Amino acid sequence: MSLAADESAHDVAEKRSVLRRIPRGIWALGFVSMLMDTSSEMIHALLPVYLVTVLGTSALTVGLIEGIAESTAAITKVFSGVLSDWLGRRKLLVAIGYGLAAFTKPVFPLASTVGWVIAARFVDRIGKGIRGAPRDALIADLAPIELRGASFGLRQSLDTVGAFIGPALAIGLMWLTADNIPWVFWAALPPAFAALALVLFGVHDKPVHGREERVHAPLSRVELARLPPLYWGVVSIAAVFALARFSEAFLVLRAQELGLTLALIPLVLVVLNVVYAFSSYPVGVLADRFDRGTLLALGVAALVVSDLALALVGGMGGLALGVVLWGLHMGMTQGLLATLVADVAPANLRGAAFGVFNLVSGLALLLASIVAGALWDAFGSRVTFLVGAGIAAITVLALMPVAHRVRRRKA
Repeated sequence: MSLAADESAHDVAEKRSVLRRIPRGIWALGFVSMLMDTSSEMIHALLPVYLVTVLGTSALTVGLIEGIAESTAAITKVFSGVLSDWLGRRKLLVAIGYGLAAFTKPVFPLASTVGWVIAARFVDRIGKGIRGAPRDALIADLAPIELRGASFGLRQSLDTVGAFIGPALAIGLMWLTADNIPWVFWAALPPAFAALALVLFGVHDKPVHGREERVHAPLSRVELARLPPLYWGVVSIAAVFALARFSEAFLVLRAQELGLTLALIPLVLVVLNVVYAFSSYPVGVLADRFDRGTLLALGVAALVVSDLALALVGGMGGLALGVVLWGLHMGMTQGLLATLVADVAPANLRGAAFGVFNLVSGLALLLASIVAGALWDAFGSRVTFLVGAGIAAITVLALMPVAHRVRRRKA
């Protein structure tokens, strides 16, 4: 019993040591993500229902809005990532992206038509796109190589803490305001501007030493040829995976379909993101010690089971199981995919590498969200989730050869 206690104490001390060794800049970026996600999820937790019940849109329209928003962010990431490689100043673009997102938040409570909502989501996602690739590249720059998985996992965990605080606040405010959705949208402003202040004063670029580390034409054929075949394998896997991982807005619509009350609908995203937050960092630590490809395959398998639960298991029990497993699959895959990109991309092309990676994933997510909306309107929720499960299963099979090459590279 004493031996078990000693081992437990050693594990706790080792975890604390890892956290202490992660650079302050990564912690700051994590808290910036947490604050902005708190703001964004206060809005996004209610936006699909607001669109359908107040503005009278269809599920297909919700899918189009979400798909366009996310693909806009992905396309923008390419150019911001390339620009961060060329400038050698990643923080500037990160700050512009968070600033744009903060200043567009007031549009949501003021919107009276679907057109205004589309415009607001479009501009908000441009901000996300501007900051995304430079931020991930900056984390890769700052993180010690032996802590790369833990660093990406920590940032993702803190980001996702905001993703469940936001819906939780939305639930409380919906109760306090008697289901006044615009008031909840107004309350999302303070954390957004707090995130902007923290990135301005708490985040700094890693100094670049030597002119040879700068890239003059990151998207040129010569420079892109330096991205190894294994990188393109990771990008291909991410694209197929994105086809299975359509917008979480459809989880919200599934909860409404099953009869969850309006005030409690944000609880779907609270539960999802609690699981997401508390799994991301431990998985990141495991990825620094064990085979990353195997962990990624297990994460995709969790999505298969989640989709099957949402499609085939009835009632709130099926909804709860599906949402928990959806959060687990996010925690097991999103930080890992970013870590794999950082592993295989040259340091001075990381911005472009993350940009291209996010572009391909975002375009696939656009297609996935549109198809999911069309399937939902034509055949119902069950077919939508069964198709998602099928594509996720294909991803597990396609991942095997890439995972083998990743193992060989690390060896």
